[in-house]
Amino acid sequence: MTHLDTGNYAAKHSDATIPEELKQKVIKVAENQRLSCTKAHQLALETGFSPAEVGRAADLLEIRLSGCQLGLFGHSRKKEFTEAKSPPSQELQEALNNALKDQSLPCLEAWQIADRFNLKKTEITAACETLKIKISPCQLGVF
Repeated sequence: MTHLDTGNYAAKHSDATIPEELKQKVIKVAENQRLSCTKAHQLALETGFSPAEVGRAADLLEIRLSGCQLGLFGHSRKKEFTEAKSPPSQELQEALNNALKDQSLPCLEAWQIADRFNLKKTEITAACETLKIKISPCQLGVF
């Protein structure tokens, strides 16, 4: 959802509910009606809920998800994250292309490739921008 959807995030989850434990934890961790990607993933690890469940809870609580670790949303200067310093290596290009699902690179796969190549997650985003690869779906359900 985009900034135009602010205050209406719950609309994409018809008939969904939030377990009370998760609801309270999301409310506690959110700051100024925002929950960063990093905090959402940390909360998922700590509670045993999936990142998707944490993202859905944030949406239902009308809490905006921000600070994507791939640099795709919630940053004031996105361009800094998505400009490649150099073309991706052939090995990285092959890894990205091999991980595509329905012509997009899932967020989780992007994270795993970053780990495997010892790169920052935003460097994977930059490589994807260079190669015209769309990253989707988001683990938190933002896109």
